[in-house]
Amino acid sequence: MTDFTRIGVLGAGAWGTALAASLYSKQAAQKLDIPVWALEEDVAAALRDGAGNPVFLSGYDLPKMQASTDIAAMAGAQAILAVVPAQFARASFQQLAPHVADGTPILLCAKGIEQSTLSLMTDVLAETIPQAVPAVLSGPSFAADVARGLPTAVTLACADETLGKALMKGIGQPAFRPYWTDDLIGAEIGGAVKNVLAIACGIVEGLQLGKSAHAALIARGFAEMTRLGVAMGGRAETLAGLCGLGDLVLTCSSPQSRNMSFGLALGQGETVEDILAARNAVTEGVATAPALVTLARQKGVEMPISEAVNTVLSGETTVNDAMTALLSRPYKGE
Repeated sequence: MTDFTRIGVLGAGAWGTALAASLYSKQAAQKLDIPVWALEEDVAAALRDGAGNPVFLSGYDLPKMQASTDIAAMAGAQAILAVVPAQFARASFQQLAPHVADGTPILLCAKGIEQSTLSLMTDVLAETIPQAVPAVLSGPSFAADVARGLPTAVTLACADETLGKALMKGIGQPAFRPYWTDDLIGAEIGGAVKNVLAIACGIVEGLQLGKSAHAALIARGFAEMTRLGVAMGGRAETLAGLCGLGDLVLTCSSPQSRNMSFGLALGQGETVEDILAARNAVTEGVATAPALVTLARQKGVEMPISEAVNTVLSGETTVNDAMTALLSRPYKGE
């Protein structure tokens, strides 16, 4: 297959809506059919009416979309962008499975590790929709930027190069540039780990520890990310690209990131419970952190920054004590 004419979008949160809007901007030129599945009826209705997405991506002028809360609307899609949060992926994929034809590529756009099983999203997909072909879409991309049509570059990981390049052509355009790799594990690890590290960077900002500490945290966090990615079977060069270092720099550098803004609020003295209660969107790093540190221990990978974030999130320690513990670690070679 070289041309896609029907591409589904599973999930209408901020990122799913932005990806759908990007596809809809190609619709007139390429005659694309783009069904969008939303969990919430008010979101689906607003997208159908051309009222945008007031729940998850308010304030943006979006095209009218073919949106529905019936997951059967994905039937017949030649490719599907799966944009449901990682911790809800399994249940969503189980519902989706009867509507997916053999050999349909599913681009995994959520970034996280399943808490209950320590599974990556490719593993969850293989268990729930074995007839699908897995691909991963990950990289430095804020939903708001993509919704506005601002230039964005991402990694598209697919084991088959021919299919990967067809998918790049199907979803790419001048302002949204995918770059192909066959390293799905590296792409997944980069996306999952950077969310946890972004919480740490937010804490540093909230504690007003300075830009030097912020930069050091990004660099040492990238080392953690790379160690785990390689231990899992990914490649260091993948993690040095868009889906690893690129995404890490973006997510750790702007309060526009849900994960960094969460850490920022923690550093300023708010509680985990109060921050989450005030949000209607998922903060993936919070859910991923415990799974990440457990997985790292199983692999024998040292991830002190991620460990520190997890102790704060679980209430085992305070942000100040966690930072003191990090700064008190023995001196070592880089």
